[in-house]
Amino acid sequence: MPHLRHPRTHTVERPPMPRPARPRLAFAAIAAAFAAVSSLQSLLIPVLSVLGDDIHADQVGQTWIITSWLITAAVATPLLGRAGDLVGRRRVFLAAIVAVAVGTVLAALAPNLVVMLLARVLQGLGGAIFPLGFGIARDAFEARRVPSVIGALSAILAVGSGIGTVISGPIAEAFGWRALFVLPLGLALIAGALAFRIADVGERATGGINISAAVLLSGWLVALLLPLSAGNQWGWGSPWVVGLLVLAVLLIVAWIAVELRSRVPLVDMRMMRIPGVWTTNLTALLTGAAMFGVWAFLPRLAETPTSSGFGIGASVSLTGLIMLPMLVTMATIGFVVGPLSRRIPFPALLASGAAISALSILSMAVFHDSAWQLAIATGGLGIGTGLTVSATPNLIVQSVPATQTGIATGINANVRTIGGALGTTIFTAVVGSTVVAGLPGESGYIAAFVVGAVLAGIGAIVPLRLLNVRPRRPRARAIPIIETGLPESEAA
Repeated sequence: MPHLRHPRTHTVERPPMPRPARPRLAFAAIAAAFAAVSSLQSLLIPVLSVLGDDIHADQVGQTWIITSWLITAAVATPLLGRAGDLVGRRRVFLAAIVAVAVGTVLAALAPNLVVMLLARVLQGLGGAIFPLGFGIARDAFEARRVPSVIGALSAILAVGSGIGTVISGPIAEAFGWRALFVLPLGLALIAGALAFRIADVGERATGGINISAAVLLSGWLVALLLPLSAGNQWGWGSPWVVGLLVLAVLLIVAWIAVELRSRVPLVDMRMMRIPGVWTTNLTALLTGAAMFGVWAFLPRLAETPTSSGFGIGASVSLTGLIMLPMLVTMATIGFVVGPLSRRIPFPALLASGAAISALSILSMAVFHDSAWQLAIATGGLGIGTGLTVSATPNLIVQSVPATQTGIATGINANVRTIGGALGTTIFTAVVGSTVVAGLPGESGYIAAFVVGAVLAGIGAIVPLRLLNVRPRRPRARAIPIIETGLPESEAA
């Protein structure tokens, strides 16, 4: 086991690389790409039954339409993020945008389930755009502007994920579900055209991609996310679910062992032990579980018939209006996090966001008798989510060397994805336990929201330990070649 406190590290000095002359162009390209890919994540969820009928997909097939995107994005995010660190982020960014555009065209024209699944796999490759975009932003802007830029991009990412559940129903009702892909395709084409005009700058990591580690990482992500996504249909005691979860644990252990022994790790395990990294990832896991659980089940609560005694019988349009305050506050907060960070440290912003989210989710459990009560709660959740998703990548970027930005933010995105899958699974189990005559009971929704509030509340406690930890700022123009530990700037 290498000694972690005094690692041997060499650096290769390179002359300063020029920043792109038009950083605003870089921001526009990243923003358009983030909006396109994040909307594709949730756009189809409200219209799955209609889409399934049209392309002859049963319940299992409809589940795979969502799961295929999720698993592909989970695998592609760290691997292509690492590739961007090695060969240039803009190059890989453009390749991912092309995959998204082709996949979106295929999805809009899909005549059957097979073509739709192929389209969703291509769209899922766009998950890598998130770590690549954060890396490009770090390279493109002056250090003092990076927090504001990352905060704004994070807000766009979060709003894109949420807006899919708001606009898809009305658009599908008016124009058909195939029209849902027009906006993401347009955004992807704009992003590609803009990204083609920016320079590929910034430091590049040395080494390569550890194939053994990549295979093991991909394997445990698939083995974990597949049963989490389909466990409710397969049955949690089924041999497939139990076997895949056991396989995921074994592959995780093997993956960590390979990474620790590798001279050129895919994910540096010592980097993962940095306080600013592991605490941020743990908070992302907890808040991701709470956030995605609420996004999945709040519309169902609102649309529960009034005959149930607790639902408000909201239409698809009214449900969208209930969710609208969340999108507005989330976007607003994301654009002011940068200025806020000059007075309030990011760990405090992250903890505050998780705490506000917890209180907002708890209010949903207590007050859900009218649309205005739920709208106020979603507005509060938007504030909390805006703070957490904006502070999270900033803390990661502050904590790792520039050459590890892609892989570090990619792992963080995956942690939030895994949290989202866990949260949706937990909410489904809790709410589903109270189903009578095909309709969940009020107690199920209340219990699920309480669980979500507890998860977010724990997430508010975790980052508090960072308040007394000084951010680690790696040397700006050194390319670390790690032999047995952290770069010198991380070990100091």
